[in-house]
Amino acid sequence: MALNSTATTPPTALPYLDGDVPLAQFPTSDRLPVRNPADHRELVGTVALGTAEQVDRALDLAVAAAPGWAALTAAGRAELLRAAADALDRQDTAARAMLLTREHGKVLWESTLDVGGAAAILRYYAGLAAEFDAEVDHRNAVGTARFRRRPLGVTAVIVPWNYPVYLASLMLVPALLAGNPVVVKPSEVAPLALTETLRTLAAALPAGVVTVVPGTGPVVGATLTSDRRVRAVLFTGSTATGRTIMASAAPTLKRLGLELGGNDPALVLESAVVDDRLVDELVRGTFTSSGQVCYSVKRIYAHRSRYRELVAAYLDAANALVVGDGRDPETTIGPLTTRSQYDRVRALVADARQRGAQVTTIGRRGATARWECGNFLLPTVVTDAPHDAALVAEEQFGPAIPILPFDTDDEAVALANGTDYGLAASVWTADPAHADVVARRIEAGSVFVNAHRLGASDLAMPFGGAKQSGIGRRHGFVAVEECSELQTIAHIADPAGLPGPATPTRPGRQAPPGRKEQ
Repeated sequence: MALNSTATTPPTALPYLDGDVPLAQFPTSDRLPVRNPADHRELVGTVALGTAEQVDRALDLAVAAAPGWAALTAAGRAELLRAAADALDRQDTAARAMLLTREHGKVLWESTLDVGGAAAILRYYAGLAAEFDAEVDHRNAVGTARFRRRPLGVTAVIVPWNYPVYLASLMLVPALLAGNPVVVKPSEVAPLALTETLRTLAAALPAGVVTVVPGTGPVVGATLTSDRRVRAVLFTGSTATGRTIMASAAPTLKRLGLELGGNDPALVLESAVVDDRLVDELVRGTFTSSGQVCYSVKRIYAHRSRYRELVAAYLDAANALVVGDGRDPETTIGPLTTRSQYDRVRALVADARQRGAQVTTIGRRGATARWECGNFLLPTVVTDAPHDAALVAEEQFGPAIPILPFDTDDEAVALANGTDYGLAASVWTADPAHADVVARRIEAGSVFVNAHRLGASDLAMPFGGAKQSGIGRRHGFVAVEECSELQTIAHIADPAGLPGPATPTRPGRQAPPGRKEQ
C-alpha cells in the first residue's frame, strides 16, 4: 500500500475461543474501528466489544483446561511452548510487523522487535523448566519435607497498547510455564498483531489453555479482575488503572503483578563526559516509539557544570529526528498512538511554556507524512521549567523532554526520588564507582548506567517498579515464581518429637509401640 493511500483492508475481527472451534469469530456485531494513527482515514481493522457473558464462557474453558495443563511437568509444558515458538517463526513476521505499524504507528524496526519477541520469550522461559520442576528436600528431627512449586490457577492478562505483543508475552509465557491457563484481554487500541500471534499460540497448546476476549476495560477487564475463578491478574499500564484492578481483585485476594507508570529520570553526573555516544544514547532513550515506552527517559537532570554543554549537544543530535509514517524508511519516530495522548502532551508543553519554560521544537516532518491526518508531534525540549510543572512532575508518555540542572549529588537524588513513581532511572558518568554510589540511592526498580533504552533490561534481569510504579517483577525466573505458589509436603515419621504433652491413654488401650505411658 502506498504511504498516502486512503484505501482500506477488510476489517479484521478479533477472535474468541468458542466451544471446540479454536478462535472462531467473535459472536457480536458491536465493534470499534482500529485506525492508523499516521492517517486516520485508513481503517486497519475492527475490534469486537466483548460482554461479561463471553468472559464467563472463556473462564469456563480455562477452568476445564486447568487440571490437564497443571498435571504436565514444566518440562512437558516447555516442549509445547517451543513448538509454539517454531509455529510463530513460520509465520510472516514482516506482515505482522507491518500490521502493528499500521495500527500503532511505530516505525517498522520497532514493530519487528515487538512481534518477533514472542518466539524469543517462549524459548527463554522454556529453558527455565528444569528450575521450576526442581524440588527441595528438607530433613529434620521428626521426618522429611519436600518444597515444590504449583500453579496458581486461571490467570488474566490485561495488555497495554504501546508494545502489545512483547509485553503480552512477558506476562503470558511465565504464567503458562508455571501451569496456569490464561485469558487475555488485548488493548482495544492496538489489538490486531497481538491477536494474530495469540491465534498461533493457542493452536499449538491444548484447548482452553489460552483464550482471548477482546473489549474494553470497564466491561471485559472489570469482569476478569472480579471473577473468583481468576486467581491471578497480570497487568501493564497506568497507575490509575492499576489501582482500579487492585480494588476489583481485593474481595477474592487475587495474586497481582502490576507494572505501572513511571517518570523515569536520567542523571548526568559531574563525572560524566558529554560526548556523542552519551548524547546519542539519551536521545534514543527519550524518543524511541515517540516516548511511549514505560521505562524510557522522561526527565533529564544534568550537573550544572555539564548542563549547557549537554543541552546544546542534545538539541543538535535530536534535531536529526524525522517524524512521519512508520512505514517510510526515512522516519525515525512515528505518530503518537492515540489522539488523547497527543492532546495531553501538547497540553503539558503549553503549560510549561505558560509557566516560563523555554520550549524548543526540533526535528523535521517526513516527506510522506500527512500531518493533517495523523497524531504527529515534532520532538520538544523544555528547559528552565519549574520542578512542579506537570511536564516534570508527571509521566508525559510522548516526545517532550524537560532538561534541568542540579548542583550536588544529594540534590540530584532528591529530584530523582521526589515522585510517587519508581520504575526505572539511569546514571551517566565515566566513573563506575561514582555511578554505583548514586545508583544505590535511587528509589527505582531498575537503575541503568550509561544507557536507558530498549534492550537495557534483558530477559534475565528482574524488572518492575518501586512505590506506585507497580507490584512484583517481570523477566527471569522470578516472573515464573510470581505465577506460582510454594507447597510444602511434610512426612512426619515420629510425631512423638512434636511439641506438647501426649494424649493420655484410655483404659484398656495399649500405648503405641515405642511410646511410654505418661
